[in-house]
Amino acid sequence: QVQLVESGGGLVQPGGSLRLSCAASGSIFSINAMGWYRQRPGKERELVADISSGGSTNYADSVKGRFTISRDNAKNTVYLQMNSLKPEDTAVYYCNYYDFRYAMNYWGKGTLVTVSS
Repeated sequence: QVQLVESGGGLVQPGGSLRLSCAASGSIFSINAMGWYRQRPGKERELVADISSGGSTNYADSVKGRFTISRDNAKNTVYLQMNSLKPEDTAVYYCNYYDFRYAMNYWGKGTLVTVSS
């Protein structure tokens, strides 16, 4: 089992920045992927960005150039730096951990990001 604890959501004005953090604990395997998904009101959950334990990254087209994902393997923590935020970025952001050994996904409880003036 893997537990994920997210932090860093909140209210921000358009054009502002936020940094999300997610710490993983439990049965952590050295080869894994961590990432962020979001669910906007009335929409399905979608990938925002993910990063492998080797550092390879993947971004949704809608956030490229504005969001940066990074990780600290020693702390089993993944970060999402969000800049130039837009109202359409308003969503619940979920941390994800993927265990390649068992092809299992783990999810955090989610953190709300609201972009509004």
